[in-house]
Amino acid sequence: GAMVIPVSGGNTKRQIMLMKDLKTTILACTPSYALHIAETIEEMGLDRNEIKLKAGIFGAEPCTENMRKEIEQKLGIKAHDIYGLSEVIGPGVACECSYQNGLHISEDFFIPEIIDPVTGETLPPGQKGELVITTIDKEALPVIRYRTRDITSLNYEPCPCGRTFARLGKIMGRTDDMLIIRGVNVFPSQIESVLMAVGETEPHYQLIVDRTDNLDSLEIRVEVSEKLFADEVRKLEDIRKKIASNIYTTLGINVNVRLVEPHTIERSEGKAKRVIDKR
Repeated sequence: GAMVIPVSGGNTKRQIMLMKDLKTTILACTPSYALHIAETIEEMGLDRNEIKLKAGIFGAEPCTENMRKEIEQKLGIKAHDIYGLSEVIGPGVACECSYQNGLHISEDFFIPEIIDPVTGETLPPGQKGELVITTIDKEALPVIRYRTRDITSLNYEPCPCGRTFARLGKIMGRTDDMLIIRGVNVFPSQIESVLMAVGETEPHYQLIVDRTDNLDSLEIRVEVSEKLFADEVRKLEDIRKKIASNIYTTLGINVNVRLVEPHTIERSEGKAKRVIDKR
């Protein structure tokens, strides 16, 4: 019985106008675009109470818990993670309930398993590995033991909400977007977790990977707020050093952190382009 308003991406101010006029209660998009919408609402000088959003379903790219909290705080909503892939079905393979404790996978349509991405060995519940999906009722394009390349885990314990379907853990990244920097495996979501935990930067960043004299280098460009960017140089340098130190503690590699002014990093209306690999 819900009315769906399909507006695709782009023309953000028009989308906000539609939300306001039609009193939209649910938002479905990528998490990075949700943050862009929140920024634009603020730039337009709108009172958040003029937007009637209550909840959102966000997918298609990694979203850390800190990023989820940022979305919830800026839009005043409950943010639910949703999972799907076009080879199997669009968003709808799995989705969080109100407990936000894993994504319930629709086991009446899909058989999930977790494998070791290197050996192909099936892993027990709770262990992280690559998600493999077999479709049950798909006729035109059935897939059998389809390797999704997504890194996650399976939990078969009943959820407090009462549902008994298996739950997917939060997607940690993909086997094919994992960066190898000087022999260290790095997922962009790990970098994002560090940046969001620091709490003094904006949730917009880009990773620039390059190679000089046969050595890999990683530069992290991250936006700071206008107020912070206008602050004294010493404070900015302290934040830069703090981010670099925390990333070294988390990943064990030295990175070059570059703080940039607001709106320097290109915004995405679809999946955010987080990595530029020049190697």
